[in-house]
Amino acid sequence: MRFRHPDGSTVHLAYCTNVHPAEDLDGVVAQLEGCAAAVRSELGVPVLGVGLWLAHDLAALLARDPAALKRLTSTLEANGLEVVTLNGFPYAGFHDEVVGKKVYLPDWSQPERLAYTLDLVEVLAKILPADAAYGSISTLPLGWRTPWFADRDGLARDAVRRLAERLAEVEERTGRVIRVALEPEPGCVIETNAQVADWLSGQPVGDRVGACVDTCHLAVQFEDPAGVVAGFEAAGVTVVKSQVSAALHVPDPTDATALAMLEGFAEPKFLHQTRESGGARLRGVDDLTQTLDPTARRRLPGRHPWRVHFHVPVHAAPEPPLTSTTDVLDDALKVLVGGDHPHTHHLESETYTWSVLPEQQRPKDTAELAAGIAGELAWIRDRLHALGLEDA
Repeated sequence: MRFRHPDGSTVHLAYCTNVHPAEDLDGVVAQLEGCAAAVRSELGVPVLGVGLWLAHDLAALLARDPAALKRLTSTLEANGLEVVTLNGFPYAGFHDEVVGKKVYLPDWSQPERLAYTLDLVEVLAKILPADAAYGSISTLPLGWRTPWFADRDGLARDAVRRLAERLAEVEERTGRVIRVALEPEPGCVIETNAQVADWLSGQPVGDRVGACVDTCHLAVQFEDPAGVVAGFEAAGVTVVKSQVSAALHVPDPTDATALAMLEGFAEPKFLHQTRESGGARLRGVDDLTQTLDPTARRRLPGRHPWRVHFHVPVHAAPEPPLTSTTDVLDDALKVLVGGDHPHTHHLESETYTWSVLPEQQRPKDTAELAAGIAGELAWIRDRLHALGLEDA
């Protein structure tokens, strides 16, 4: 989906396909012909943006095999789909029975991460629409915070510098601008957007490597969207893309009903980092189960609201007394694309947790999943219209 900003530039909106489990070409083609095509039909739009997730083996195949790439591009064209952004965070196995901290491997100190990202760069340069100003790839915020020592940080800095050099080479060779975005996440080496700005400040990467502002992660860390964007401007760091998502919010952690309902979100597949605000200090645990377990050594005090890293559908509020952080999302959209000019031109809806929502809220089949994804995109579209953007 494309929108015209009042300044005349194009803002792209896509949904991220990491919600689907496929990791080979047959599976990706099937998800595009099935769910993605159904989402486009539900919305009644001529072209739908998809933020592709390509596991590393498939990315390597597409980067080197013209026939495989042609099959992908033909599928996109036949179904009215376009790709301006890729999700390069998960390497593989994102729909294993238990993902947990495996999603942070390989990290940016390991050569496999750079190799994977460079394959994604090659693929995106070839499938990017001819009239797109640039393509974007989001990636993990270096890695999980432990173990992470100066030697690993040095290796990561060297890898990111080499990435920026290759991005410049790709632009010179193909004429396509591709940018990579570090996506801060609670519990990682880089947890906050302020830390992204600090880590990239002074790096010789120009605007080729910047930030992915995930509005769920931002909310879990209790960051202020306006302050985040101002910080990037002050540091000279580009907001390459934004993942438009909402976190689970617990207004009163002492509410027995709320705690009982949280049990439905404490599932084992993904990590659900949880934070409690309160004064100048932010307290946190690495997973929701840690603070719900009464025998756990480390639990949150429960004197202030909690936010949980669980991407909940933006258009459907959780059952009270739980809520979501759509108010933070609204504020972020106003700052990111509601001013005189957009701070980013790529927005991506990234609710990958449909399959692990409490059972009564889970889609039962592809049709229900497509309807849910379409509902999220329609909700975001309404917000963009309210900010003065028009369908393009």
